[in-house]
Amino acid sequence: MRRIAGVLLLWLVSVATPLAADQPELTLPVACDLGRTCFIEDYVDTDPSDGQRDHACGIKSRDGHRGTDIALLSFEAMEQGVSVLAAAPGVVAATRDGVQDRAISPDTRDQIEGRECGNAVRIDHGGGWQTLYCHMQNGSIAVKSGQQVQAGDVLGLVGLSGLTNVPHLHLGVLKDGEVVDPFNPGNRDTCGAGGKGLWRDAPGYDRAGLFTAGFSTSVPDLDTVSSGAARVQEATPDQPLVLYAHVFYAKPGDTLTFTAQGPDGEVFATLLDLEAPQAQLFRAFGRRAPETGWPEGAYRGYVVLRRDGRVLAARHADIGVISR
Repeated sequence: MRRIAGVLLLWLVSVATPLAADQPELTLPVACDLGRTCFIEDYVDTDPSDGQRDHACGIKSRDGHRGTDIALLSFEAMEQGVSVLAAAPGVVAATRDGVQDRAISPDTRDQIEGRECGNAVRIDHGGGWQTLYCHMQNGSIAVKSGQQVQAGDVLGLVGLSGLTNVPHLHLGVLKDGEVVDPFNPGNRDTCGAGGKGLWRDAPGYDRAGLFTAGFSTSVPDLDTVSSGAARVQEATPDQPLVLYAHVFYAKPGDTLTFTAQGPDGEVFATLLDLEAPQAQLFRAFGRRAPETGWPEGAYRGYVVLRRDGRVLAARHADIGVISR
């Protein structure tokens, strides 16, 4: 499922005096292993129009996206607890807790108005520089306003609060209240920009990724996958369960893993090699219903795109099996 996201800045009163005027040097703000247990899903949108463009002139952003999203591979990983870390030394300027962890839906969108960032921490680094940490786990905030922190100090846990449907951390970087892309802080109109940006060790970039993943009850075609018409949210016990993924800029040798779990455990798990991928492609994998039918309940699938064993992207999809 393509994550629905957006962020509202945590406009709470700062109680701290800035520490220094120098720009911060950022470290990874999540206690995970990039490319193995987490990945960068989206970057700051550098396209001033209605389109989307990341700092490398790729499409790994969304229109108006104001930060860097570091996503976990599964909800199970979130439940085990993954720490959010201060990316640089500073003073905690504001916190918010108490926002429920749940995937956003049209029915719950209005309930988080003004709290799209979810449970969050904002750190002042001095000189007008701040970092913002969004979508943290309810009840996990481990710091208080006015507290001094060092890079790597635990702020809380990755969660599912605010305007999101995927466990991830949204890292926002601000200078005098304006959004800064940590990969291209000078806002140079070049692809890739070069250099390490604001990072101590800049995370690597790859333009390949997943547009979406979804469940269907038959093998779809690319047109219905692209339009969203292939996606179904409910199936009957006698229908096949098919998980599909829409991929962009894959290379020969890349792999897709498809896994699905239901009320009785594993439904399927397979790995597909992408021998001769195009700029866009889709792949699907599924199973016919057993003779007794699928047990009623909730099913969740994951698709993970890897290159040389390194995670480039992941998506999930949900479907419910019900008797009609």
